Amino acid sequence: QVQLVESGGGLVQAGGSLRLSCAASGRTFSIYAMGWFRQAPGKEREFVAAIRRIGDSTYADSVKGRFTISRDNAKNTLYLQMNSLNPEDTAVYCCAATKPFRAIITTPDGYDYWGQGTQVTVSS
Repeated sequence: QVQLVESGGGLVQAGGSLRLSCAASGRTFSIYAMGWFRQAPGKEREFVAAIRRIGDSTYADSVKGRFTISRDNAKNTLYLQMNSLNPEDTAVYCCAATKPFRAIITTPDGYDYWGQGTQVTVSS
């Protein structure tokens, strides 16, 4: 099993930045890809970004150019640097991890482990 714990959420003004972290523990050697998803009130869970163990990453169009995903395999930690935040980014952000070797990492179905989430609120 893998346990994921997010941190770094909070309240920020529009145009500001936040950095989310996700610490993985347990059978971390089995993690292939990690990703961030978000869910706003009344909306479905939405893909944000994902990164495979070898480092290649993919982003949702809505965050491309503003968010950067990275991972430190030695520290078993996933990051999401979020810049130029706007109120539409307000949501609970969850990190997730997959077993080897998932082909699709842009949908929730592709993930095996989930964190509890951290709230990000962007005020206008």
